[in-house]
Amino acid sequence: MTDDEVLRLAEYALTAALVLVVVALVCDLVILTSRRRAPAGARPAVAAGRAAGARGRGLTTYATAFAVVAALLLTAYLVARMSVTGHGPFANQHEFAVSFAWGILVAYLVAEVRWRMRVLSVAVLPVAACLLLYAMQLDAGVAPLVPALQNTVLLSLHVGFAILAYGAACVSFGAAVLYLLHPRLRLLSGMRRERLDEVGYRAAMVTFPLLTTMIVLGAIWADTAWGRYWGWDPKETAALVTWLIYGAFLHARVARGWRGERSAWLLVIGFAAILFAYFGNHFFGGLHAYA
Repeated sequence: MTDDEVLRLAEYALTAALVLVVVALVCDLVILTSRRRAPAGARPAVAAGRAAGARGRGLTTYATAFAVVAALLLTAYLVARMSVTGHGPFANQHEFAVSFAWGILVAYLVAEVRWRMRVLSVAVLPVAACLLLYAMQLDAGVAPLVPALQNTVLLSLHVGFAILAYGAACVSFGAAVLYLLHPRLRLLSGMRRERLDEVGYRAAMVTFPLLTTMIVLGAIWADTAWGRYWGWDPKETAALVTWLIYGAFLHARVARGWRGERSAWLLVIGFAAILFAYFGNHFFGGLHAYA
């Protein structure tokens, strides 16, 4: 099979992944809304209740399966590009957008298993879907690496940790958004608001050390590529600001006892900073303009 054929098949996998993410989101919305459809005090027949419960469990299984298959398809897409290019799929905006979506899906699935909070999909999966749509609008062609990227090990490690950090940050962002919407969203009426606050905090605890490792590896890579560890490049500065926001969140949470809406808004701002760091090079250029 030629490289062009591999890339063409990979594009089909990318499209299928986007469709499955949307289908998983729709299934989750149906599950969550159906759980709150019955009026208070209603006492359905036992057989009907069991049938409805079975249908709900079946749809739950399908929703999770769709998300898992979407993550596997994105994995196949990234591996296919690696087989063609010979390096990690992080060399341009298209590849990193797909990798970003992959990190979000993986983080969401881990959170779903760890905390049994399907409602997170309402805020997290749309972000993954938008990133995939964005990636499909970009040039997916394969081009030689620019000189600064010609270090496969550091490229894979630096951007790999960024992807994991961004995925965890999206989960904390999703929990924070749902926390803020809790009083206004009937979908969340059966969930304790404090649980969303705790999940946002736990996900941020994963995000911060991953961001730290990403920045350290980036500094090492910058010294190798450009002869200096730090140069206040726009993307470097945005990454530092993002790191400071999550550090401030954890400090305020642990040392100051911040909970509730103040804490949630910090997580929203933190993820906004991540998106700015990701898209900002389009506007400010710099040494990271290739990505």
